Amino acid sequence: MIGIIDYDAGNIKSVEKALLHLGETPVVTREPKELLAADKVILPGVGSFGDAMGKLREYGLISVIHEIVDRGTPFLGICLGLQLLFESSQESEGVEGLGILKGRVLRLLHQDGLKIPHMGWNSLELKNGGRLFAGVPEQTYVYFVHSYYLEAEDPAIVKATTQYGVEIHASVEQGNVFACQFHPEKSGSWGLKMLENFAKLDGGC
Repeated sequence: MIGIIDYDAGNIKSVEKALLHLGETPVVTREPKELLAADKVILPGVGSFGDAMGKLREYGLISVIHEIVDRGTPFLGICLGLQLLFESSQESEGVEGLGILKGRVLRLLHQDGLKIPHMGWNSLELKNGGRLFAGVPEQTYVYFVHSYYLEAEDPAIVKATTQYGVEIHASVEQGNVFACQFHPEKSGSWGLKMLENFAKLDGGC
């Protein structure tokens, strides 16, 4: 069973639909016992960093997420869910993130010809043998919607990058923790392949 964390932060239904298409058994929940019992857990998200952390706190999910990760359960953050795994974001100064991974979440700057938010398809440069990308070809196009981007502290955890005025750390992996700035559930057949790779991970990662 794959638990999808329900904290009122968007794109949950599209993630659920993609997993059902793959023949998985997703459960959308904010119940700690259900999430802790899940074989794998996904933290989706669309919205603001500060509001999302407020919801996670309101629903008592911050300690639950840390326990899931500490247990070694495969955990995937998507879009805002990636950003929440880090310590803070320029979007919401003074708001602490989950602090599971180290790095900076920075504001995309307006540049000639580049619209903010970054919304659309960009190709990935794959790095460091990310397990989400097994069988996925180099320069695969995936779908982004974001105004903030990750700059991870440790380059070794970066498994994919893309360019949008700056180099964006588009996917990271550390132990049992995985995250994508893009939306695999909206990225066609190769995005589904990434979700399938996550679904097939061993519980101990």
